[in-house]
Amino acid sequence: MPATTADEDDPKAVSRAEVPSRPDAPALPLRRGLAAKIFRLAATGVILLVAFVAAAYVWDFYVVAPWTRDGSVRVQVANIAPQVSGQIVELRVRDNQFVRKGDLLYVIDPIDFEVAVTSADAEVKNREADLQVKNAQSARRQALSTVSTSVEEKQQFAGTAKIAEAALESAQAQLRQAKVNRERTQVKSTVNGRVTNLLMRVGDYARTGTPNISIVDTDSFWIDGYFEETKMTNIRVGDRADVKLMGVDPHLTGTVDSITLGISTPNAAVSTQGLPNVNPVYTWVRLAQRVPVRIRIDYVPPNVPLIAGLTATVVVNGGRAPAPNWFMDLRERVSTLANPVVGSALEADRR
Repeated sequence: MPATTADEDDPKAVSRAEVPSRPDAPALPLRRGLAAKIFRLAATGVILLVAFVAAAYVWDFYVVAPWTRDGSVRVQVANIAPQVSGQIVELRVRDNQFVRKGDLLYVIDPIDFEVAVTSADAEVKNREADLQVKNAQSARRQALSTVSTSVEEKQQFAGTAKIAEAALESAQAQLRQAKVNRERTQVKSTVNGRVTNLLMRVGDYARTGTPNISIVDTDSFWIDGYFEETKMTNIRVGDRADVKLMGVDPHLTGTVDSITLGISTPNAAVSTQGLPNVNPVYTWVRLAQRVPVRIRIDYVPPNVPLIAGLTATVVVNGGRAPAPNWFMDLRERVSTLANPVVGSALEADRR
């Protein structure tokens, strides 16, 4: 019976003997370390790329994109002032009432003006009678020969008739003015709109040229958007605008109607010797100036109230700014490297 060794009786030894030797076994840890390093570098690159894209998006969104939350609803207000003075005897409207152009608002006591019309009418009749007399006298003198009357006397009577005619025209003008003043005792609306902040009452005294009733012109609503100066290069007259009122879901649509050409500056004051007074700046952070942009309202959704002073968010051209010049140049260079034919065509078109 043959002798057996300890290795033959040990099954682990037998299994180790059956496994072939691997000459590349020491290289496995190196490959794993290299793969981990490559993964870390790739992950770092992806994170940097995402951070760059996010920074570019944030910069475009907050600095360049043409939108602003600093907007407001604006409207014209007609301040109605009487053209004659007197006590208010009748009030035809109430606060927040809608009125149309030409509607009667209130009535001033017309008694004094009716008396003025009567007096002016009597003066016209007096001047008409006087003119008839003067014309008759002048006609008789003109019919006489130079033997009975002199040329100077004829001219004198003709001049008297002209003076009477002028006096009649003046009296007629005063009568027309008296009638106009009587009509002005009925104060009417000059616009379509809504009465606001009505404080007057019957018995108040209305003074000529002093406004005593205000009407919001409902045909004059517009939006003022105050855009930062860094965004003005992407706004043009005629661009479409989307307006969102605070607390209202439906959006308004409009068009850029005009852009303000000047805003107030604190450095415009004149100092000693007529030199400009420039205020020193101690901060290294400079806030962008805001420029008013007028938005014409094209469409108002149903049941959306327009109230002057409401806060609005204004977005021009969808809030998208064109790509910056450096990005466009970079894209053209990449296209040129990727496809020389396309790059040559782009270069030819540019020339």
